[in-house]
Order: sequence, then C-alpha cells, then structure tokens
Amino acid sequence: MNAGFEKRLLVVWLVLSSITLVYLWVDSLGREGALGPSAVVTASAIVMALIKVRIILREFMEVRHAPVLLRRLTDLWVLLTAICLLGSYFVGRTFSLA
Repeated sequence: MNAGFEKRLLVVWLVLSSITLVYLWVDSLGREGALGPSAVVTASAIVMALIKVRIILREFMEVRHAPVLLRRLTDLWVLLTAICLLGSYFVGRTFSLA
C-alpha cells in the first residue's frame, strides 16, 4: 500500500470514530432528567448512522472509484433510507402520542 492510501484510511477511521464519540455525547445530553426516548437524540442517531454508512460505502466498498451512476444510486439509497427511517419514527411517535 502506498502512504497516501494509508493516510486516507486513517483519516476516514478518525472521522468514523469521532462521529461515534459525538453520538455518545449527544446521547448523554438526551438522558438528563428524562427516562423516555428523545426525538432529537433518536433523529441524531439515525442521521449519524447514515453519514457513517455513506462514508463506509465510499471509502471501504470502493464506490468512490465506481461509475457515476453507481455513486448516485448509493447516495439515493442512503437518502431513501433516511426518509423511511425518520418518517417511520416520527409518524409512529405521532400516533403513539395521540
């Protein structure tokens, strides 16, 4: 492996690790005085997980070097997953509060 590739992987790994640490920090903020789930924490967790999925797709599954159509399709998949997960959560939350 060349040094540039190893440096890039190190940077990606640090970004993924920092996103995990940010999630742990957000989760600890959401627990202050509340035992139930927090919408902000849940939505943040979903968004951070999908950001990590996109990074992993691009860097570790080599989609970064794939044809443009495949790169756009993977981005569309992440976007549709975000819409479905967040939509399901907020619709379910609305019905459970009613």
